[in-house]
Amino acid sequence: MSIGKFIAGFAIGGVVGGLIGVLLAPQSGEETRERIADKSKEICDKAHDTASEIQSKADGIVSDIQAKGDELISKLQDVINKQKNT
Repeated sequence: MSIGKFIAGFAIGGVVGGLIGVLLAPQSGEETRERIADKSKEICDKAHDTASEIQSKADGIVSDIQAKGDELISKLQDVINKQKNT
């Protein structure tokens, strides 16, 4: 057996053991379900906040690129107009 397989098995066993420990803890099923629901909501909220932050940054980058593109088009039109006049 390779060391990598042993470590992977050990890690998976630890996760499974932790899960079983939470589910079989001396608290009621209702408390366990409440804890799981609270953690799920917390993770969902964090994911939503992160997605909103990424969207906001992306919007800012797109706006900057669009402004620079408009500026470039304006300069190119000026150059073209100067060439037409000469």
